Amino acid sequence: MFQKIKKNIPATTRRRLVRLTALAVLLAVVILAQTIPGWGDAYARHVYPVVGELLSDLSGPVSLAGVVAWPFHVRFHRKKKWRTGLLGSAEYLAWVYVWFYLAWGLNYAQSDFYRRTGIVPAEYTEAGFRDFARRYIRQLNEAYTPHAAVNADVLRREVVVAYRHLAPGLGIHPPFDDRPQAKTMLFSPLASMVGVKGSMGPFFCEFTINGDVPPAEYPATYAHELAHLLGIANEGEANFYAYQVCTRSSIQAIRFSGLMSILPHVLNNAYRLLPAGEYDILCRDIRPEVLRLARESQEYWQGKYNRLIGDAQSKLYELYLRGNRVEGGRKSYSQVVGLLIAYEKSKRLSK
Repeated sequence: MFQKIKKNIPATTRRRLVRLTALAVLLAVVILAQTIPGWGDAYARHVYPVVGELLSDLSGPVSLAGVVAWPFHVRFHRKKKWRTGLLGSAEYLAWVYVWFYLAWGLNYAQSDFYRRTGIVPAEYTEAGFRDFARRYIRQLNEAYTPHAAVNADVLRREVVVAYRHLAPGLGIHPPFDDRPQAKTMLFSPLASMVGVKGSMGPFFCEFTINGDVPPAEYPATYAHELAHLLGIANEGEANFYAYQVCTRSSIQAIRFSGLMSILPHVLNNAYRLLPAGEYDILCRDIRPEVLRLARESQEYWQGKYNRLIGDAQSKLYELYLRGNRVEGGRKSYSQVVGLLIAYEKSKRLSK
């Protein structure tokens, strides 16, 4: 009887049932991984390294163009009815949702930096921050160099070596290959209008860098976006890893780029935590060349920024971060200083 019924079902219907069943199962896996403690960590530790390495080998832009174009092909080329087209679009969006999370997005569900590494969050005190800021400014001044350009192959080598050194004990995967390639954003001017220096392409595990990023900022931006490729979803954590990687480099320009990348975060925290007079003294301790470079960078990006488009992008990104349970939304960027203080304290206690 069952065999007879099965034979009466058209092949296209059987394929659709199999496809929808698979979609339902994968949707359930994604939802459970986001809600059940430990599932996100299991994905990040065991599944993502395999998926990330496989997808990184694919031709992202070509394949993604096909993904984007598929609904239009189905609707207009095949001339499906509107009702069928709407149902197909809903299924398509569900597959995109599943693909996003299984390919990379479930990294949002993993434990935070402190749980992954066992490092205890440091108590955020004025004295502790003051000590950190003084040491940071001394390192920043010593690392300054007017020679910002770094050969691409040298940069990749330095960053890969540093990430592989950090990976065992600092809660991040080692790079999938020896030469991670960063593509240039197709719409760099638009990205500059909203203040975006780089992005992570989750569907094919590739990362891109804004073509407007100046040489002095490129190494830190590259290391930051590579951290996302290695499974780090949180922006504050990506800043932390980029800083650690760059400041370990044997190339002075890379070290300086890493140190400069957190200067706005340090100064913003100093402005909030320290008395006004002490904040002014701290700023005066920074080399004039470094302050000039910081002002030039700020003016450079402000000149490209479009407030109307930027505000809209910020609100959308805020919703995106909160939808993926990133505490504090865009405020997570300021976490980098707290992470650095906690990490340095843990190193002192382990000696």
